[in-house]
Amino acid sequence: METKGYTQDGTVDLRGRPVLASKTGKWKACAFLVGYEAFERMAFYGIASNLVNYLTAQLHEDTVSSVRNVNNWSGSVWITPIIGAYIADTYLGRFWTFTVSSLIYVVGMILLTTTVSMKSLRPTCTDGICNKASTLQIVFFYTSLYTIAIGAGGTKPNISTFGADQFDDFNPQEKELKVSFFNWWMFSSFLGALVATLALVYIQENLGWGLGYGIPTVGLLFSLFVFYLGTPIYRHKVKKTKSPARDLIQVPITAFRNRKLQLPNHPSQLHEHEPQQYINSGKRQVHYTPIFRCNGACKVMYIATNIVGPVVSNSVSL
Repeated sequence: METKGYTQDGTVDLRGRPVLASKTGKWKACAFLVGYEAFERMAFYGIASNLVNYLTAQLHEDTVSSVRNVNNWSGSVWITPIIGAYIADTYLGRFWTFTVSSLIYVVGMILLTTTVSMKSLRPTCTDGICNKASTLQIVFFYTSLYTIAIGAGGTKPNISTFGADQFDDFNPQEKELKVSFFNWWMFSSFLGALVATLALVYIQENLGWGLGYGIPTVGLLFSLFVFYLGTPIYRHKVKKTKSPARDLIQVPITAFRNRKLQLPNHPSQLHEHEPQQYINSGKRQVHYTPIFRCNGACKVMYIATNIVGPVVSNSVSL
């Protein structure tokens, strides 16, 4: 594979075909992802930084209720990525999970911008006396917020890992570039948050909430358009298991079952193949560490008549 110029880590294109290392991945692919991250962070913090103020000043909620509602929404934004990561690893893969989730995210941003822009979706004030928000206004507003939370659940855990997939760990030069990618990734993330906190909050309070939410919405749409332009040069990891959750649970169960077995004298005997075979096949060899010594029991093949129950020999030792 290496002599033909293909990647050595087994990555493929969107149709499942091996990809050429020279024409795919690396920074020419990750530039699209870094740009998206900046606009996504700008959109999220543009909402979160000033949401309490909007709830109290525009929807006329009391301070306690508004803070509670903001905390509930923020918690949802940070919990849903667990579900998004599971869906990506088990069913759809990172690219398609991100694709569906990002569209949901954009729909939520459009709904939110519409909500804060239309007078009919906000409470009215007469002679200094403001009415409470109607049920329809509350439902529409929080529907848009939680639509964003659902979309964030699929984008947050997959966009950065998808970026890491663009670098071949078996290529020393690309492995170094991956470190640089995460540096720029964090820079773009904090840059988006900084712009939102300084600029968007000012625009929302002085030039209008519709404009303050509309700017990141347009930016998010543009970044998604640019992201999909890079589709032909993206690398995709091949799913190697049908159920990551099952494999994860299987490790401690098997380790406990085999806890009394004697470990080999040399850690190399815990691997399924000889070291040279890992090099030739391009498979990743996870090295044994004494910190999680109990997991070594998962690797022991022990065939004896006095042991009851199967022994798993292909689990990962840490």
